[in-house]
Amino acid sequence: MSEERVEAEWIPGTVHLVDVHHDLDVQHNGSSDVVLIPQPSEDPNDPLRWSKMKKELQFAILMMWSFLTAVATNWTGPAWDAWVEYFNTTYTILNDTSAVGWCFLGIGCVLLQPLAMKFGRRVVYLFATLCQLFGNVVGGLATNTGFLYGCNIMTCFAGAPCDSLVQISVTDVFFQHERANRISLLTFSLYSGSFLGPIAAGYIIESQDWQWCYWYLVIFFGVLFFAQVFFMEDSTFVRHDLKKQEEAVIEQVLSRESEVKPQPEVKVDEEDMASVPAKRTYRQKLGIVETEYNDKRPYWVIMIRPLMIGGLPAVFWGGFVYGVQVMWLSLLSTTEAEFFVVPPYNFGTAALGDTNFSALIGCFFGAFWGGILSDKFVLWMARKRDGVLEPEYRLWFLLLPAVINSTGLLMYGLGLNNGIHWILPGGFGMAFIGFGIGSGGALILTYALDCYPELQSEAMVFMLFIRNMIGMSFTFAIQPWLDACGIVTTTWLMFMLSMVFNFSCLLFIIWGKKFRIWTKNYYVKYSDPHVIF
Repeated sequence: MSEERVEAEWIPGTVHLVDVHHDLDVQHNGSSDVVLIPQPSEDPNDPLRWSKMKKELQFAILMMWSFLTAVATNWTGPAWDAWVEYFNTTYTILNDTSAVGWCFLGIGCVLLQPLAMKFGRRVVYLFATLCQLFGNVVGGLATNTGFLYGCNIMTCFAGAPCDSLVQISVTDVFFQHERANRISLLTFSLYSGSFLGPIAAGYIIESQDWQWCYWYLVIFFGVLFFAQVFFMEDSTFVRHDLKKQEEAVIEQVLSRESEVKPQPEVKVDEEDMASVPAKRTYRQKLGIVETEYNDKRPYWVIMIRPLMIGGLPAVFWGGFVYGVQVMWLSLLSTTEAEFFVVPPYNFGTAALGDTNFSALIGCFFGAFWGGILSDKFVLWMARKRDGVLEPEYRLWFLLLPAVINSTGLLMYGLGLNNGIHWILPGGFGMAFIGFGIGSGGALILTYALDCYPELQSEAMVFMLFIRNMIGMSFTFAIQPWLDACGIVTTTWLMFMLSMVFNFSCLLFIIWGKKFRIWTKNYYVKYSDPHVIF
């Protein structure tokens, strides 16, 4: 089969996920017809070859780390009323302390992600946990808003890997047909921390003092650091053969269609087998810095490469739409203390925190929708399309969250303005918003990663930097926006933003494959890890 025809058939992101004819010479998921993408290597240290138990343990540590990081960066809403009096400050200044945190979430993505590629995931996670420890100590000792700025800078900078590196750690360990479910679970961990954090903080503030919110986090991060030191392994493993793997499958498919017998499988001889690394010992697995499987390029090259990825439509679009999703989280954390503690609601600190239960419930169903159900849907679609998976299949699952999220914004904002019973804004409204947040982010990220698999790390940095800059800008703007326009006008503007950005997925459902074809040469160029500009 000619190389030219195989190259012409190959499209970035389009893969043969299901072996519907049961005749492909590839590794499968057990005895099923699902093709393992990427194909595991012969290296015994390849994270894709880890046992199921080890994978689940590493994933559980990631989920707990993501959960606590989200708590540390989003729990403060119930404390704002007390802080206004304690620090003799205003809600606008407290908004600014949060906005600075969003800024350092973006900066952290840019600086820590290449550090993880260069020196391993493990050292970055350990550093981030220690940084969280010290940041929360600063918060617990706060005597003025300057301490809050310092605390947010440290905790949000340390929290940046939960926005980008954890997703890359998932792609290190899990196959493509498992990713949406795993990324949605991580998203649920993040947002459950964002929602449960304020709930717990409300009760802690009422029964003890707001300082204890910080001290509990110091304790929890200390325990987590111990678990990471002794049980978290590094999943760093550089792959640059994904295009070749899919082209090998395309060659087999074309050979079948032309009734030409494919070439026999090339056997690995003893000399090649001798080059396979030995399996690492327990002590080697827990090394602080990764020097064998790490990215060998200079740090500055890895750091600036994401600048080039903005030319890929799915990545550029994904960053902005994911950023808009985060606006709603900032909206809730900024406005709940301002509206629910005054008439007609008159919520106490604990009751104010309890409103986040509804957002958490919505987020849970959103994670189920955007995770396991979307994975099953794309498998079903691939089987109907002769085993071929197009990343755009997943975007159909964005339509329901688009409607529900936008409706939730109206329920929340207009319900608060009209003093309607709290069950509408604080119950259904926040639950609907939570559903959109819990499903939308996972679907958008998975789509972008599936489109350009050899640029996943760069794509994550680009998208998360855009997202965090939008989050920072919105957090700076929300209080002046509310003061200038009022809750009604602000709500309708947010509703329109939600509709426009969420339903923009239709552009990619219709033309996404054409976009990938048009950017094929651009993707191939920057898939070479040594190309910078």
